[in-house]
Amino acid sequence: MNRKALSAPYLFWITAFIVIPLGMVLYYGLTDKTGAFTLENIIAIATAEHSKALWIAIKFSLESTVICLLLAYPLAMILAGMQISQHSFIVFIFILPMWMNFLLRTLAWQTLLEKSGVINNILGFLHLPALNIINTPAAIILGMVYNFLPFMVLPIYNSLTKIDPNVINAARDLGANSVQTFARITLPLSLPGVISGITMVFVPALTTFVISTLLGGSKILLIGNVIEQEFTQAGNWHLGSGLSIVLMLFILINMILTAIFDKDGEGNAL
Repeated sequence: MNRKALSAPYLFWITAFIVIPLGMVLYYGLTDKTGAFTLENIIAIATAEHSKALWIAIKFSLESTVICLLLAYPLAMILAGMQISQHSFIVFIFILPMWMNFLLRTLAWQTLLEKSGVINNILGFLHLPALNIINTPAAIILGMVYNFLPFMVLPIYNSLTKIDPNVINAARDLGANSVQTFARITLPLSLPGVISGITMVFVPALTTFVISTLLGGSKILLIGNVIEQEFTQAGNWHLGSGLSIVLMLFILINMILTAIFDKDGEGNAL
């Protein structure tokens, strides 16, 4: 009885903030304004405007995920090679920006990248050409990489620290060079962390709308922007929910892949 009582707040939280909201999304997404069942809200993703926004969102998400992976893996290997504990000061400093509000971090990049911003003022002082990156796809991808990079580093670092050093030493003793050791030992054993990191970066990048609004100047609409506008501007909760269900399918696919490649949860972030 005591265990059931202790789980009551958790069950209330799950019900109030996950089950009920998801139920509302499913209800509005599968009904029209009269309350009748329909699939038109989901099929609407096939329209030219919505499919274009979805494709751009997928494209930007994949590009930012690849960039995060290329940056995160070497960094995670460096951190793991230093043999620092999860409570170390270096890791703490690295994840410290994650404690800052997501919106404030994005606004900071807007201030840095705008035409009269800090970066261009410095370039002008040095008599260098201005950096015209604001309101472009590059600015959006930069914002995604900056905001989501820690979510790629931590799972990979967590997996690398769990690799027994004796396994690496055994491979070296058997004549494997650094490339062979990495390809046959380190990379396969860290694959759960890689899959977890890809999921943790791709999903929020696919659904984001704040980054594209602030750094893209609302000129580049992602599917997240379309959904946000349907809820806040058009007031069409049915269409917005239907498009959200489509994004939920992508999230479910990512969760399935994570469950397949990370059965033991070894890639979970710290």
